[in-house]
Amino acid sequence: MRHPVDLAQPDRTLPSRAQHPRQPPPTLLGLLLNPQIISESAKIDEQYEGCWSFFDVRGKVRRPLSIEVEHQDVDDTRRITVFARGVARLVAHEIDHLRGTLYKDIILDHSTLVPVESYGGTGASWLYSPGC
Repeated sequence: MRHPVDLAQPDRTLPSRAQHPRQPPPTLLGLLLNPQIISESAKIDEQYEGCWSFFDVRGKVRRPLSIEVEHQDVDDTRRITVFARGVARLVAHEIDHLRGTLYKDIILDHSTLVPVESYGGTGASWLYSPGC
């Protein structure tokens, strides 16, 4: 059984929003309550993304290479965490969900959507140049 890469779910029973990002192999990064991106790097990259909401296609999305996220811990402690590269992409993707944005809303060019059966990168890590 494959594990989800990450999960964002507004919990309707709590007055906060939660994000629980993981990366393969499933390594717990932490629980981010009420995450807000407060800073983004000027360096941007474009990678194909997929989504469990639209699993049948992949599309290129432009994202910053690093982000600073303000969030709370379960004990209500405020934290700022820096995420880079692929983890920054995953966290930003999930924060988009918490704001009601899907990756299909921010795809660069809808004419370049790739059906998942034609996409050759499923299960592979995103590639980054040295120094990025």
